[in-house]
Amino acid sequence: MAYDDTMEVLEILDGYDSALKKSVEGYKSHILNIRAGRANPHILDRVMVDYYGTPTPLNQMGSITVPEAKMIVISIWDQSALETAEKAIVDANVGLTPVNDGKVLRLIFPDLTEERRNALVKELKQVTENAKVALRNHRRDANESLKKLKKDNLVTEDDMKALEKEVDKMLNDYIAVVDKAFKEKESEILTV
Repeated sequence: MAYDDTMEVLEILDGYDSALKKSVEGYKSHILNIRAGRANPHILDRVMVDYYGTPTPLNQMGSITVPEAKMIVISIWDQSALETAEKAIVDANVGLTPVNDGKVLRLIFPDLTEERRNALVKELKQVTENAKVALRNHRRDANESLKKLKKDNLVTEDDMKALEKEVDKMLNDYIAVVDKAFKEKESEILTV
């Protein structure tokens, strides 16, 4: 390919790749928080505890372990903050109520019903579709930027077709990553 202004094309493609990467990472972190019936400490990643007036992430206040497949144990280092941490978990609406025995907090994951599993898969499909829409929006933005270069006669018609194919290939690669993550999470949810 022989563009007159390679730098601008590379900037557009780099920006596009970066936007696709961020969208896929956001999608993956979002699906980590979908409960699948197994203990997953990531559901506590966004729990903030009001620790002496300062919002503090729960995972910085103690250790979070998974001793059994359906249980998370949270050991708070400062025992005086145990009840505050318990309240923060309830307020964070993670879908589980902590059990406080005075020393540690336990989150016990109940077995998922078939109905709940199907609802989770439906939610996962919706989140996956939203991620794909975001990826396609990035493609549209990249193609519009490239069309501006063509309009300014910085890119030829043949180069434009090749660039559009490159943009589509990048999109398809990232959609494949999203589909793979979807399949893995779906099988995790549906496994009894």
